[in-house]
Amino acid sequence: MEVFAQYLERINNHEHRARTEEVLAWVSRTFPQLVPKIAWNQPMFTDHGTFIIGFSVAKHHLAVAPERAGIMRFADDIVQAGYEHTKELVRIRWDRPVHYSLLEKMIEFNILDKADCSTFWRK
Repeated sequence: MEVFAQYLERINNHEHRARTEEVLAWVSRTFPQLVPKIAWNQPMFTDHGTFIIGFSVAKHHLAVAPERAGIMRFADDIVQAGYEHTKELVRIRWDRPVHYSLLEKMIEFNILDKADCSTFWRK
């Protein structure tokens, strides 16, 4: 988690910082094979050099970015969890619980779906 320390320090709202740190720590524990990194000023996790999932902090939510394929694959689950989403990200409002089972499914999907991917982003 040291790789995320400076990013987390810049989150002024202590509750938002704690929630973000909790989510990032959960990903690290649940998927220890993923590489944590900061790119484009955002925390993310990669596998064999390819993007798996990223996060960013906004005033009203924690944004989760599993790429468009992850959003499309889990659109119904995202809505059922009570989250809003765009084509590229899921918004987890700060006052809503984190559905870790949904995060786990999105991450597992990307790991498997991108197992043979040789680029950072899907083409």
